[in-house]
Amino acid sequence: MSDDEQRGRRPASVHRVGGPLGDLQAPRGGPVAPRRRADAVRNRAQILAAAERLFGEQDPRTVTMDRIAKAAGVGRATLYRSFPDPPSVAVALLDEHERLLQEQLVHGPPPLGPGAPAAERLSAFYLAMLDLLERHLPLALGAEVGPDRYTTGAYGFWRVHVRTLLVDAGVPDPDAAVDIALAPLAPELYRFQRHELGISRDRIGASLTSLARRLLAPPPTG
Repeated sequence: MSDDEQRGRRPASVHRVGGPLGDLQAPRGGPVAPRRRADAVRNRAQILAAAERLFGEQDPRTVTMDRIAKAAGVGRATLYRSFPDPPSVAVALLDEHERLLQEQLVHGPPPLGPGAPAAERLSAFYLAMLDLLERHLPLALGAEVGPDRYTTGAYGFWRVHVRTLLVDAGVPDPDAAVDIALAPLAPELYRFQRHELGISRDRIGASLTSLARRLLAPPPTG
């Protein structure tokens, strides 16, 4: 594993908005009372469960904080103590799924983890990301619509990983190529291909596998 991958490895804090338990941070002057802590844990669980239902039932871009609060049965003040906006709620829901994939990239068996040729690792990464999008597309759309995706910790992690593979394969100018290599994984593109064009996940995966092999093919010799 490269130094870049080690520096980019922050699976436990990639998407955090505030602390990992939101409004469970202890106030100045003393610890949080046990009752308040229990209430905060329950409220956060209700918020995330309600938000996941809403993101799955409607266009994620139309989900509002008012609707999340009502669906969760909590007040607006309680909701805003943990999350500033709907995308941050979606980010919290995606966090665990993405951290599991990050751990596999760093510590898992090849070809997803270290030990396989760069082209095979990129192909495995593409297929793993397609699986994540297939299962959690509404959350990905709610959390990473448009240019905001480039500012998330997860994108930064994927970028370090793919850039490392490009460098290993000797791709010229990996800094320019890495975002091009990641572009096919945009949630909006996946939704367009799967749900508007009706292209199967397997067909998309086969195309990305072919792309990985072409992008990271060893240079000709002789």
